[in-house]
Amino acid sequence: MSKKPEVCVLPVAGLSTRNLPTTKVLHKGFMTLDSKPVIQYAVDSCAEAGIKEIVFIYSDDACKHMFEKYYSPFPELEANLAQKNKLDLLKTLQEIIPEGMKFSFARQSEPKGNGHAILMAKDIVGDRDFAVMWVDDVYINFHGVGVLKQLCDVYEKTGGIVENIMECPREDMVRYGALVGAVREGNVVKATGLVEKPKLEEVPSNYASMGPYIIPNEVMKLLPEVTKGSNGEINLTDGLNLAAQRGMPIYGVLAEGKRFDCGTNKDLQKADIELSLMNSKELREFARKILDKIGD
Repeated sequence: MSKKPEVCVLPVAGLSTRNLPTTKVLHKGFMTLDSKPVIQYAVDSCAEAGIKEIVFIYSDDACKHMFEKYYSPFPELEANLAQKNKLDLLKTLQEIIPEGMKFSFARQSEPKGNGHAILMAKDIVGDRDFAVMWVDDVYINFHGVGVLKQLCDVYEKTGGIVENIMECPREDMVRYGALVGAVREGNVVKATGLVEKPKLEEVPSNYASMGPYIIPNEVMKLLPEVTKGSNGEINLTDGLNLAAQRGMPIYGVLAEGKRFDCGTNKDLQKADIELSLMNSKELREFARKILDKIGD
C-alpha cells in the first residue's frame, strides 16, 4: 500500500493572457466561480484529501504577494467583523486557510512549460510523492468526496502514477494527452504510456489525461531529462510518459465529479452561471424572469 501524498504543487506562474484584461493586475486564481476565488477550490480539495502543504509555483513577486496575502491571517479584519456581528462573513474569512495547512513558494523565472514549473518545486517536495492540480480546472462532486480524494484513495491501493481522466469523442482527443495501451477495469484504466495532443489518425484511445495527478517522487527525478515537446515547452505529460517507458504503471481514474473549465473568460463566465444557478434557487428564479423578458 502506497502512502498518500502530503504535498501538492500548484503552478500559478504565467501571464494568464486568456483572461485579460482582468489578469493585467489580478492573478486568474482570484477570479471568482460562484462568489469564491478559483484558487480556493484547489486548496479546499487538498485539505479534503489530507494534504497539508501546498507549493505555489509563481512567476514574479507581485504574483507571490497576492497568494501570500490571501493565505495569511488578517486579525484586524476578523476583529472588525466580530465587533459588527457579521458572523457569516467572519466564518467565510476564517475558512480560507484550512486547519494545519502550510504554504510554500518556488519561482519559475522563465515560461518553459508546466513540467518545468513542477520541477521548480523539487527542493521543497524533497523525497515525497506529490499531487499536481491545474488551478483553472475545477472539479466538484455533489454526491460524495472530491476528485483529488478519490485519486488518493486509488493511489493508496495501486501506487504508480494516478490521474483523473475523461472519456472523450475521438475528434476531441487532439486537444488533450491520451492514454496509450489502455485497459479498463471498473472506473480505473491501466495504461502503458501517454501521448500529448496526438494527431487524429494517431489517437491511441478515448481516455483523456486531465489532472489532477498523484505522482511518485521518481517522476520528479526524471523531469530534467524531458526534452521540449511539439509546443516548445517541457510538458508534464512527457515526463509521465518517460516514467511509464521505464516501467512505472499509469492508472487513469474516471472520477465522479463535474468539471468546470475556467481557462478563458468565456469558459469562466459559463461555469460561473452554471454553478451559481445549481447552488441557488433564488438565482434560478431570477434567471427565469430575465430570460422571459429577453426571450430567445
